[in-house]
Amino acid sequence: MNLLQSINDFNEAKQVIVGGVNSPVRAFGSVDGVPRFIHKAKGAHIYDVDGNVYIDFVQSWGPLIFGHCDKDIESSVLQSVKNGLSFGAPTEIETTLAKEIISIYDGVQKVRLVSSGTEATMSAIRLARAYSGKDDLIKFDGCYHGHSDSLLVSAGSGCATFGAPSSPGVPKDLSKHTLVARYNDIDSVRACFEESKTKGSGVGCVIIEPIAGNMGLVPADREFLRALRKACDEYGAVLIFDEVMSGFRASLRGSLESCDVLPDMATFGKVIGGGMPLAAFGGKDEIMKLLSPEGSVYQAGTLSGNPVAVSAGLTSLLKLKSDPSIFDTLAKKAHTLTQGLKDAAQSVGIPLQVCHRGSMFGFFFNDKPVRNFDDAKQSDTAMFAKFHQKMLERGVYLACSQFESGFICTAMGEKEIQSTIDRAKESFEEIANNSVGKYNGQAARYAP
Repeated sequence: MNLLQSINDFNEAKQVIVGGVNSPVRAFGSVDGVPRFIHKAKGAHIYDVDGNVYIDFVQSWGPLIFGHCDKDIESSVLQSVKNGLSFGAPTEIETTLAKEIISIYDGVQKVRLVSSGTEATMSAIRLARAYSGKDDLIKFDGCYHGHSDSLLVSAGSGCATFGAPSSPGVPKDLSKHTLVARYNDIDSVRACFEESKTKGSGVGCVIIEPIAGNMGLVPADREFLRALRKACDEYGAVLIFDEVMSGFRASLRGSLESCDVLPDMATFGKVIGGGMPLAAFGGKDEIMKLLSPEGSVYQAGTLSGNPVAVSAGLTSLLKLKSDPSIFDTLAKKAHTLTQGLKDAAQSVGIPLQVCHRGSMFGFFFNDKPVRNFDDAKQSDTAMFAKFHQKMLERGVYLACSQFESGFICTAMGEKEIQSTIDRAKESFEEIANNSVGKYNGQAARYAP
C-alpha cells in the first residue's frame, strides 16, 4: 500500500501543527502506524491522498449515521450556506431543532445549543452545581466528557491511550472537587458521596456515559443505573447523562431505550450535528431556568446555534425520526460484524470480547468480559495495534485506539460487513502464523 503522500503530509503538518494533528488520537501513536490524510469520502468509504480506499468504521467518530455525503444533509447544508454562514442572532431553525430533541428524549424540557461536546458537559456541570448548591462532582474512571479542567481526572479515550489519566495544567484546587468512581460499581459511588459528605462540601452532580464509548464500548448495567439514580436522589445530586456519543445513535432515544432511568440533565452531540460542529445540553425546566438570561449562571458562545450546523443536524434527526426501523437494521449489522470478528479471532485461538449497542460497537483483546476501565486496561493493546495495521493494509479503517468505539452507518450493506469479516479473518491468520508459539485462548502478550 502506497503511503508516500500521507507520510509527506504528516511530516509537513508536524512543522506547524502540534504533533501534526488537531486531536491527539489521530496521530496513530497507539497503533504504531502512519495517519492517513483523507482527501474525500462517500457513503461507507474514505479515500486518502495516496488514492487508497477504506471501509470507514470511524464515521467522523460517530456523527455520520447516514454515512459520508448523505444527499439530504448535503442539500440542507448547501441551502443554508446560501442564506449566510453565521448571524450571531436567533433563527427559527434553532427552535425547531430544540423541539425535536425535547420531543424524543424523555425528561428534557429545555435545551441550550453549543458548538462542542466539551462545551456541553462543562456547561451542564456548572448549571448542576448552581442548582444543587454543592461543589463536588462524581465522574467515572474511563468515561471521557471533554477536556475541561474538572473532567481531566482519570479520563479514558485519548488520555488512556497516551498513559495520562489526568492532565498537567489542571489546578489542584479544581481537581480536588472531582471524585472518581468505578464504572458499574455502586459501592464506589456511595463511597464517593460519603467522602464528600465527610469533607463538608457535598456532591452537586454525577456525570456518566450510560453507554461508555471512550474506554472502548462498555454499557452500564441497568441495575447499576437504577441504583445510581437512587443514590443521587438520596444525596441531593443532579444526575447528568452524557449522551454526546450515544444520543440518537445507540437508539433514537439514546440510552433510554435500554434502561428505565431518567437523568435530571443530558448532553448531546455528534448525530445532532450531522457532521458539523454542534452539541447541546438540556434538562428539567427548574434547572435550566437558572441559565442566563433567565437566571444568573453564565454561558455564551458566538457560534452557538450556527444555522449551517443546525440545518445538518435537524435533517439528520428528522430522517431518523421518520424511519425508526433504521436502528434495528443498523443493530443487526453491528451484531453480524462483532460476532464475525469474534469467530475469526477464536478460529486461531485469539481471545476477543465484543459488544454493540445499536450501531455502536467495540471489541477487546481480552479473555474476560469488560465491565469497567480496570477490565479494559487488561486488554492486549499490542495485539490491537497489530490487528489495526493489518486491517488498514486490507482497506478497513477502524478507530486508531483500543479505547474507542466503532460505528455502523446506513451506507454499509451486507457486502461491506462480510468483506470486513473476511479481511479480519485473513488478518488474524497472518498474525497467528507470524507469531512465535501457539495461541491457546489465554490472555497473554503475544510475541511480535
